[in-house]
Amino acid sequence: MKDYSDKSFWLATYGDYLPNPALQGELKVDIAIIGAGFTGLSAAYNLCKDDQGLSVAVLEGEVVGFGASGRNGGFSMTLFGLEPAVTKAIFGHQRTVEAHRYMERAVDYVDELIKEHNIQSDYWYPGFLRAATTPGYVKRIQHDLELLTSMGITGISWIDSDQIKNEVNSPRFLGGWWEPRSGLLNPAKQVRELKRLAMQSGAQVYEDTPVLELHRDVVFTLSTPNGKVTAKKVIFATNAYSHLFPQLKRRQVPAFTHMVVTEPLSQTQLDPIGWKNRQGIEDARNLVHYFRLTIDNRLTMGGSDVSLAYGGDMEHDLNTHTFADLERDILWLFPHLKGVQITHRWGGPVSVPLDMAPAIGYLGDQRAIYSLGCVGHGVSMTHLNGRTLADLALERKTDLTDVWFVNRRMIPWPPEPLRLVASQAIRGYLRLEDSMFERGITRKD
Repeated sequence: MKDYSDKSFWLATYGDYLPNPALQGELKVDIAIIGAGFTGLSAAYNLCKDDQGLSVAVLEGEVVGFGASGRNGGFSMTLFGLEPAVTKAIFGHQRTVEAHRYMERAVDYVDELIKEHNIQSDYWYPGFLRAATTPGYVKRIQHDLELLTSMGITGISWIDSDQIKNEVNSPRFLGGWWEPRSGLLNPAKQVRELKRLAMQSGAQVYEDTPVLELHRDVVFTLSTPNGKVTAKKVIFATNAYSHLFPQLKRRQVPAFTHMVVTEPLSQTQLDPIGWKNRQGIEDARNLVHYFRLTIDNRLTMGGSDVSLAYGGDMEHDLNTHTFADLERDILWLFPHLKGVQITHRWGGPVSVPLDMAPAIGYLGDQRAIYSLGCVGHGVSMTHLNGRTLADLALERKTDLTDVWFVNRRMIPWPPEPLRLVASQAIRGYLRLEDSMFERGITRKD
């Protein structure tokens, strides 16, 4: 069996895991799902739960948890795309409200699913802080809050410097966004528990079964290294890997985000920080920092910058410069942690459409459906997207299938090498804006 322990701290510390066998021979099903992450397994679970006579197969190219679903920070949160102001600027008032309502429902769906099925994923529900670390970021967060409040969104509030430091005591925090509706979980455990739910509901899950070729006719034929699947319908639950399929090649690009995690912190190290409520935290940068405590009191931090890929190259998990920045920034936020050891460093891809918003839709006709573009805020969204995909595949018209980003028109990324040039330009602009907000800051140990 392949060793995936270098793909994330979550996978490295998961414990014994026995993957399902690869597909051997021919298989006929009603619906084939490509990708066994949060999206694909949630779709499989919901399809089989809703129609017990349906045959569903999930095909995973590596192992459950290999992709973003096993490498992310584990934040179940309401953020959609980049931030509310960006969504409103591109898509308008009503769609921003609708997106936020969808994300509220997504967080609630994850919470209910975990409780209903006793999912063991180190889950707790501590709320979310979006911390301002410069006066400019104070204004940005307050602007976003005023924007959402003016749209009738409730449940989010501003807390000042004293209040936020009473929650998490960093000398850099000047205030922030407080939102009780947010959970944290171990993503590798969560996705493998979703595998359990999908299989218990009747879905077949095949690991080490990449789809090498897909042929569309009266039925779909999916070729794998040692088998073949024929299906009436196909769901592409491929997110950041979607560009590897010709049908989805220009709808998104992968951007690689990176994370580090410390050794377990002692009580002496934790006491000056407080953090008794153990909330998940992001800052207000475009290229955000996101950080949290693990169940065994490690501090994990991700973000700071992204790595970009060219063509089909997906080998960008490691970035020594970004890892060094993250380790430096841990000490900038919490100077008394100087000397703490970093035990794991990893990266993984997130799916980025050109307009920075998620998309669910049909390919050609209603027999082929895709989901992509979570832009790094996908833990809760992908779970609910699976529910939405199931409704679409069952040809049901529901409030979820009526959401505006279902079957929306997308702006395609240009072909290579222009795609790389465009993505570098966007990253360059985001970096420049961050540097303007952070003028005068020296991030030293």
